[in-house]
Amino acid sequence: MIVGYHAPLPPAPTGVADYAAALLAELEKLCEVRVDAAEASVHLYQLGNNQLHGPMYERALAAPGVVLLHDANLHHFYLGRLSGEQYVGEFGTQYGAWHEATARQLYVERALSAVDPRYFRFPMLGKVVAHARAVIVHNRAAAGEVLRHSGGRAVPVEVIPHLMAPAPEPRQQRIAVLRERYAIAPSEFVLGVFGHLRPTKRVAAILRAFQAARAGRGRQLRLVIAGEPVSREWDDAFDWRQPGVIRLGFLPGETFWDWAHLVDAGVNLRYPSSAETSGIALRLMAAGKPVIVSAGEEWSGMPEGAVVPIAGGLSEQDELCFWMERLAVERAWCRTLGAAARAHLERVHAPRAVARQVVAVLVRAL
Repeated sequence: MIVGYHAPLPPAPTGVADYAAALLAELEKLCEVRVDAAEASVHLYQLGNNQLHGPMYERALAAPGVVLLHDANLHHFYLGRLSGEQYVGEFGTQYGAWHEATARQLYVERALSAVDPRYFRFPMLGKVVAHARAVIVHNRAAAGEVLRHSGGRAVPVEVIPHLMAPAPEPRQQRIAVLRERYAIAPSEFVLGVFGHLRPTKRVAAILRAFQAARAGRGRQLRLVIAGEPVSREWDDAFDWRQPGVIRLGFLPGETFWDWAHLVDAGVNLRYPSSAETSGIALRLMAAGKPVIVSAGEEWSGMPEGAVVPIAGGLSEQDELCFWMERLAVERAWCRTLGAAARAHLERVHAPRAVARQVVAVLVRAL
């Protein structure tokens, strides 16, 4: 079997590239793989919700194969790709011509697409699913979206855990240097928010909850927020000089792992959600850190205690403040949660085990 492999690869500025490189390395141990192959026994396409996946999307329609969806939402991909009339036409094809007025309104108001739940209720997966021999997703929430957009077609949908290699060992000397540089005392409990910063990551709510928790904990809390912003205007809307906050940019490779080992817990909220499994959250878990997440079926595959889910809506900020304080107070319990998360990843998300499951889907799709 020859597998055509189609995905963004490093140095493409997306977390999918790192995932794709890791999966490629494992697949090459199990079968013959050709990157960007024109001809193959079966093709594997990795798709996400941005324009970096344009070439994979076009190939997936022209030469149907197995689609691995990193986001169960391609709405923003279409918004960035199509003209107004093209978008309205595509929306009508996928959801019915009677939705034309809705489509026109969504296109006119597309500046709100990063936070407006309407753009997440219509993930526009129909065309990709219709052309796929099989679809791979990472959680049951994503599987449900694919089935909802299958048009009654019996397309195989396979839930395969998100691949995650073990975290590198902590570089204690480097971590000590970072603590000294940012004046992080041994007694302080450090929370971390990592990855591409967009409105759906709930940064404003996190900052408010952090300041409330910090007041309650006698200033023994620090918050690291690291990542490139979705826009300069969005970034400028925040006062990053708030007490206890450390604002960093994109953290490459080993530097990310230094901070992942330094922090005591992670915060990885998503609302509205694209039913994605966060690679950043899994990296923190691989480093043995508990992660506070937005409750949802995306995390239903995790055992109890592997993540700390909080509700969205009116209670989000209060719940987040509560868990920040509790993790900081009960540090032995915090470490126990992190160890449970890491053990689960080592059992279920191991690269070789995930690659074998992907190969099994490819074989069935021949």
